[in-house]
Amino acid sequence: MALNGRPTSPTTLNGSISHPSQGEARTDVLSWDSYFMATAFLSAMRSKDPVTQVGAVIVNRQKRIVGIGYNGMPRGCPDDQMPWGKGHEDPCENKFMYVCHAEMNAILSKNAADVENCTIYVALFPCNECAKIIIQAGVREVVYYSDKRNDDPATRGSKRMLSQAGVQFRQFIPPESQIVIDFHVIDHDSRSLTPAQ
Repeated sequence: MALNGRPTSPTTLNGSISHPSQGEARTDVLSWDSYFMATAFLSAMRSKDPVTQVGAVIVNRQKRIVGIGYNGMPRGCPDDQMPWGKGHEDPCENKFMYVCHAEMNAILSKNAADVENCTIYVALFPCNECAKIIIQAGVREVVYYSDKRNDDPATRGSKRMLSQAGVQFRQFIPPESQIVIDFHVIDHDSRSLTPAQ
């Protein structure tokens, strides 16, 4: 999985796993920030949105994932019967009327009693509507990858609300240019793997 399609570099984790001598721990492991942001990116790959795929992961203080989500249509609304465009004259024929953002889905799908004092990792800086949900849910920190819409009123309003509410936010700068997921690298017993049907 490549983060933002950046070219590989010497710090790339390329799917190979080092095997130190017996009794030594591996040192080429992902940082917690990289792990959680990569999980958000992996979640984004589930989005059917043809233009913007966003994933979000909520993590508690014990570094456990307690919620995960991606942008998509509400439950029960068939993806193939809902509009995914954004330039139609009729607002009801644009995706904005319907799509649930990744942050909302992560908070609503939480597997904990609450997300109070948690951190949310998200591929794109939250909009103003998601900021309201994040604040009301008690999330204490937002870690985002892209701030490409920083001049939009929705993003400016989001930053204002988050700051006023005492929710910290910081940009994730990846130490590795990409993270590759190779399902065969962990196949230690040399079985022949066939894709699931």
